[in-house]
Amino acid sequence: MSEQLVELNVTGMHCNNCAMSIHKLLEKKGLQNVLVSFASEEVKFSTSDETALPQIIKEIEGLGFKVIDDLNPHQTYFYEKVENKFIFCAIFTAPLLLHMLFPWHFLHNPIIQLMLCLPVFIVGCMHFGKSAFSSLKNGVPNMDVLIFIGSASAFIYSLTGTIQHLGEHYLFYETCATIITLVLLGNVLEKRSVNQTTSAVKDLMKFQQVNANRIIKDGIEIVNAREVQTGDMLLVNEGDQIPVDGEVLSGDALVNEAMITGEGIPVSKTKYDMVIGGTIVQQGNIKIMATKVGSNSVLSQIIDLMKKAQAAKPPVQKLGDRVASIFVPVVILIALFTFVITYFATNTGMQQSLMNAIAVLVISCPCAMGLATPTAVMVGLGRAAKNGILIKGGDTIEAVANTKYVLFDKTGTLTNGKFSINQIKAEEGFDEELIRGVITAIEERSNHPIAKSLVAGLQGQLQQKVILRNVKEEKGLGMRAEDINGNHYFLGTAKQKTNDSFNLSLYKNQVLMAQIAVDDTIKPDAASLIAQLKKAGITPVLLSGDKKSRCLAVSKAIGIEEVHAEMLPDDKLKIVDIYRKKGKTIMIGDGINDAPALTQADVGVSMNDASHIAIQSAKVILLNTDLQSVVKFLQISRHTLLTIKQNLFWAFAYNIIAIPIAAMGFLNPMVGAFAMAFSDVIVIGNSLRLKIKKVN
Repeated sequence: MSEQLVELNVTGMHCNNCAMSIHKLLEKKGLQNVLVSFASEEVKFSTSDETALPQIIKEIEGLGFKVIDDLNPHQTYFYEKVENKFIFCAIFTAPLLLHMLFPWHFLHNPIIQLMLCLPVFIVGCMHFGKSAFSSLKNGVPNMDVLIFIGSASAFIYSLTGTIQHLGEHYLFYETCATIITLVLLGNVLEKRSVNQTTSAVKDLMKFQQVNANRIIKDGIEIVNAREVQTGDMLLVNEGDQIPVDGEVLSGDALVNEAMITGEGIPVSKTKYDMVIGGTIVQQGNIKIMATKVGSNSVLSQIIDLMKKAQAAKPPVQKLGDRVASIFVPVVILIALFTFVITYFATNTGMQQSLMNAIAVLVISCPCAMGLATPTAVMVGLGRAAKNGILIKGGDTIEAVANTKYVLFDKTGTLTNGKFSINQIKAEEGFDEELIRGVITAIEERSNHPIAKSLVAGLQGQLQQKVILRNVKEEKGLGMRAEDINGNHYFLGTAKQKTNDSFNLSLYKNQVLMAQIAVDDTIKPDAASLIAQLKKAGITPVLLSGDKKSRCLAVSKAIGIEEVHAEMLPDDKLKIVDIYRKKGKTIMIGDGINDAPALTQADVGVSMNDASHIAIQSAKVILLNTDLQSVVKFLQISRHTLLTIKQNLFWAFAYNIIAIPIAAMGFLNPMVGAFAMAFSDVIVIGNSLRLKIKKVN
């Protein structure tokens, strides 16, 4: 059974710490591609057993969260919002801090301090305590355990001092209240920051939330784009967003397709042209027929791929996940050792020993480790998408690091894929008009770029139409067909070559009918791309099924030294394997014959106008056919991985340095809580730099 991506909407998550609890629970159950975002309240994972879903939902809710139906908007109460909890706690914490700065004797009264601290502590118990208890009960202790133990220790110690009238030196109510308030502030900042990293998918989803002008008998009715059915006639006016994928029936328009391709220059659309839902009519008016709606539309498939991409973890994240999984128990042990050693070995006293232990608890931050990778990946994927580069998985970003070889298919990749018939050499006894008719009839059934170009070029020259009963495409070889009279045809690359200028042969009942010379043009930016790859220390390789003479001509023109020509799909697989053994290998192609090689390479890259099979086989799709997208993809991937490493370094370094400092008594618990609250924001802020950072 194939694995399905499950998406759940989960409320009650207030920081990445909550997300990590759910993440650990799902990974313990053996689920794959787990992604939990507290900011968007989404939980995603892959499973092949959908019957286990009710139990999974039950266990998530056992952690203290609520799984809701996305179709029914849920109400968030005032007291549930983390922003309101912070404001409430800050009002009571401020006077407790003021008594440390000003000699206001009434604020030094233990009962006054208790009354000010108690509301904050109750919020802390409800916010952190509930989460801590649920995580311990399910065997996945989270950071709330540390915060709750630290704040509760300060409160209970202070309460004991108040009841026994032990004096001011036993009162740490301000420590308890400040820890809770500052961590809540960190939660608020964290949620707002992470929201920005997840904006790429949300921005795309906004394009789906539009109305459509549906043409009916009595005129026009305005409906939501989700209500449009295949076959509906729609009117799209100047300035409107095209609601669904469709075919132009009448009218002319300039359409801005930047949200799909990243290319800002409007594209002219006339009768029979295809339009994509979410793109905008900048000039003109068109009537279209809806061809793809709902989950079948291009935009929906891109959103689906983006969501799946976010769920695919880079291997570098596994280190952070492993550390985070044992972090809480280790920190609790360190805090206990700190208290025992400080109290019994150094005779420092109960108060200072307790403060040192509490400081260790609140300075520790597994959240930063948990946020280091997903935030950078989300921003990187979003930036790539806005440049017309669709990356199917976060793991792909790491896979392209230290790339040694980039293997290119020739036709439609380095060349325009716009072919024209230069010459048809008819064999004796065969009429050229019949040959043109056979070629057109066969190639009409193919998705290959050569086929599309040949059909377009021959349409106006047809005098004789051939009716075919069936047509079959053979990967890397050509097309086989049978007409209604039982004649069998083969059109493709022939092994017997009499002249290098002819690259296609047409057979009828195994008898050669004609040889065809087809020419293609090199893309204008191909030479520039090859030069940039070489400058970056990457070796470009030409891997094509085309004739050796044509491959050598193209390679010489653009500067590729390593050429493998006349390769069948199996041959391409072997070549890809050879290069993979020598170093990281990227394969870029567009045809059905490239699909196996795209899958075999470390990373397969497909052009947007490629065959459906090639697009499915690739890990990266270039929505913009400009070859500079290849360089942009490598640059964005490299900087995203660099950002992940910077984030992980900061997260590890922060904890490695901060915990010993706190254990030695050089850090007040309140300062520790402040530092912990902002450590997440620093990691997220570094990730957000990717949005505007110059990549080269």
